Amino acid sequence: MEPLNIASRTSLLCVGLVASIVLSGCHKKEVVQEEEKPQLVLTKPLKKDTLVAREYVCQIRSCRNIEMRALEKGYLEKSFVSEGQVVKEGDPMFKILPLVYQAELKSAEAEAQVSKVEYENTKRLTDNKVVSDKELAISKAKWEQKVAEVNLAQAHLGFTNINAPFPGLMDRLYLRNGSLVNEGDLLTTLSDNSEMWVYFNVPEAEYLDYMATEQTEERKKVELLMANGKIFNQKGRINVIEAEFNNQTGTIPFRADFQNPDRLLRHGETGNIRMTKMVKNALLVPKKSTFEILDHYYVYVVGKDNIIKQERIHVVEPVDDLYIVSSGVTTEDKIILEGMRQARDGDNAGDAKLVEPEAAFKDLKLKAE
Repeated sequence: MEPLNIASRTSLLCVGLVASIVLSGCHKKEVVQEEEKPQLVLTKPLKKDTLVAREYVCQIRSCRNIEMRALEKGYLEKSFVSEGQVVKEGDPMFKILPLVYQAELKSAEAEAQVSKVEYENTKRLTDNKVVSDKELAISKAKWEQKVAEVNLAQAHLGFTNINAPFPGLMDRLYLRNGSLVNEGDLLTTLSDNSEMWVYFNVPEAEYLDYMATEQTEERKKVELLMANGKIFNQKGRINVIEAEFNNQTGTIPFRADFQNPDRLLRHGETGNIRMTKMVKNALLVPKKSTFEILDHYYVYVVGKDNIIKQERIHVVEPVDDLYIVSSGVTTEDKIILEGMRQARDGDNAGDAKLVEPEAAFKDLKLKAE
């Protein structure tokens, strides 16, 4: 037998090396596959009294928001306030220079003075038995009529001085000094923001649930979620439920009142009202234990035979990291908490680890008592 030359021996060595690498790679792949299969972690559904929060879009209104309008015709002589200013009750805001009422007042005062003189003369003549008491009564009535006309002219003239009817925050100025003002023209709006009225619509079914529970003070309290996502620093109270449902939307308006000491809230803002209710003995399932198929929710249940079975559950509503369910599982069922991606319907759960519900739910967000 001829000895192998150097080239032949090199070729055989390379082939052997490649085969060794391939076999080694296959062996490592099998090892990796075995290591990637994790141990399943199981738990059980938990029954617990749970606070459920519901949110409703709301409109925020000042407890008093009025339009300041001109009561008389004239020129806007003076604005004593500026846009966005806080005013006190009785503070002067506008003065309108009347076109007619000043002259009318002077005319009425002059006529009243004449009537007064005539009445005094008639009274002297009556005292001297020159004229009858009847003529004196007529003269007195004429004088009183002229005095009433003076008072009316003064009232009209007083309407040209517009003062703040209550403390509040001014909006923009719609007219500037020197503008011709007609009766009824809008000058500005004034808002009393010390207390805010927040209106929101509640569906009929939820209204019935609300009315069916005891109306404690705690039950009437609500929170306001502002547009920036933060909770307002004052709690509100439901004080008004309107009389009629909206037949088109199937809702009824509620009103919650909020104190606004820092004047943070303003008329016309929007937000969300958050109401809470207590659900007694709610059956809770972690959201991460569920999956969806065609809008239905499912969990993997491990039976007594250690076989994984897919079970449909009926979700009532979400609560943070959990679902409240009405059927599909019980507190005795073992459901997969960790390792769902490796689980398949009909598979054996293997050496699964069971974690008690109290420990499994400990790190999940939940509003409960």
